[in-house]
Amino acid sequence: MFIPEATLIKEKDHVEGFAPEVAWVTHSGDTPLKQRIAIRPTSETIMYPAYARWIRSHRDLPLRLNQWTNVVRWEFKHATPFIRTREFLWQEGHSAFATRSEADEEVLAVLDRYARVYEELLAVPVVKGRKSEKEKFAGGLYTTTVEAFIPTNGRAIQGATSHCLGQNFSRMFQILYDNETDTAAALAAAPAASGEGAAASASAAPAVGEDGLEPPPEGRSYVWQNSWGLTTRTIGVMVMVHGDDKGLVTPPRVAPLQVVVVPVAKSKDAEGSAAAMVLCREATALLSAAGVRVSLDDRANHTAGWKYSHWEQKGVPLRLEVGTRDAATSTCVLVQRHNGAKSVVPVDEHLGAGVLRLLDEIQAAMLEKARKERDERISIVTDWADFMTELEKGNMILAPWCQTIETEEWVKDETKRLAELSAASRGEETDDRAALTGAAKTLCIPLAQPPMPEGQMCFTGRGGLATAWALWGRSY
Repeated sequence: MFIPEATLIKEKDHVEGFAPEVAWVTHSGDTPLKQRIAIRPTSETIMYPAYARWIRSHRDLPLRLNQWTNVVRWEFKHATPFIRTREFLWQEGHSAFATRSEADEEVLAVLDRYARVYEELLAVPVVKGRKSEKEKFAGGLYTTTVEAFIPTNGRAIQGATSHCLGQNFSRMFQILYDNETDTAAALAAAPAASGEGAAASASAAPAVGEDGLEPPPEGRSYVWQNSWGLTTRTIGVMVMVHGDDKGLVTPPRVAPLQVVVVPVAKSKDAEGSAAAMVLCREATALLSAAGVRVSLDDRANHTAGWKYSHWEQKGVPLRLEVGTRDAATSTCVLVQRHNGAKSVVPVDEHLGAGVLRLLDEIQAAMLEKARKERDERISIVTDWADFMTELEKGNMILAPWCQTIETEEWVKDETKRLAELSAASRGEETDDRAALTGAAKTLCIPLAQPPMPEGQMCFTGRGGLATAWALWGRSY
């Protein structure tokens, strides 16, 4: 949880990237500490000294660890529950490999898993891509990401990231392994060392590589590292993508409760109401036996209408209603939360299988609806004027870009300036501390790239030839 300042600042680019967000402990009671202690914003600098002790041989690789932990990022913006909070729970993985190819392979494998979490579990479509140099993880080699979209306010949101750290951290923390092949080759090629030749060899300074850093000792190699993380932000994304004015709309695969059974009693028909309750219990038992997460709301102090609203607000995917007339025909009414569709089905041995099929259909329909809404809000533009037009519509924008930091910073500054002018013209005040601003930024360079027309220039009009299609937008 606590990282000594000397450890955190060991990796310059890393700490500079997190500096504005680090919370510091400066006192123990009333006594000032000799060295400030950072509350962990991420775990590289606290875990990798241990990696340097644990990894000795190529036989120790790959080392792949995952942990669930809380971290603190004391951002100056207003906190937004589940989306951008100063303390949050996340899963973070840290791995070390002998070769870059292994690291590259894992980066994309983890990214695919994160995409599956969003699309197969949360029914939220995402775009897989690579972050720009400006937006990549501080101190890393490159960052991949899955980006989601909130159609109600036209904002994108970073869903999860998978980073290749390269050998930067392994050099800083001296995470080396004995390379069996290199060692054997060195021993076979080396002459017997003796006398002045041996002394000269021992005293020679190691050659400096092209990157300005000393190469590893002979027979040893620096590991290649990755880190990756997924946070409780997933919950906030799910709520915003699917929720409506009634409350939550929860995809069946992650819903704690998939079906709620509600009896519809009539005070003037005690016998019919009792029969309805019996059929409700039977339906609950059938669904539970089929593996459905189901609950019977048999509270007598609330009306059926109150229960409908209560469970709609909680986002339960399916409501099963049984009234006195239904009890007479051994049927029930199924009401879908995401679209309000109703169907009448018999309460018999096929009920469980039928409900499971319906839950799968609901899951697929929610993803399809969200994907359609997302795709309709991605605009393809090739010049600056169209970029601003589409941005003001609340869309994400796919545009040809030259991938320079200068143009990226210009777009961010210019869109922020124009948004402030627009707000001022409407008599609205702007606040630099606001959680959401009018600035647009690169969301990612999608892994799935459309063909680039020959001679296509950067959409900003300020760069050279476009080198990639980039996805832009306003973001959380």
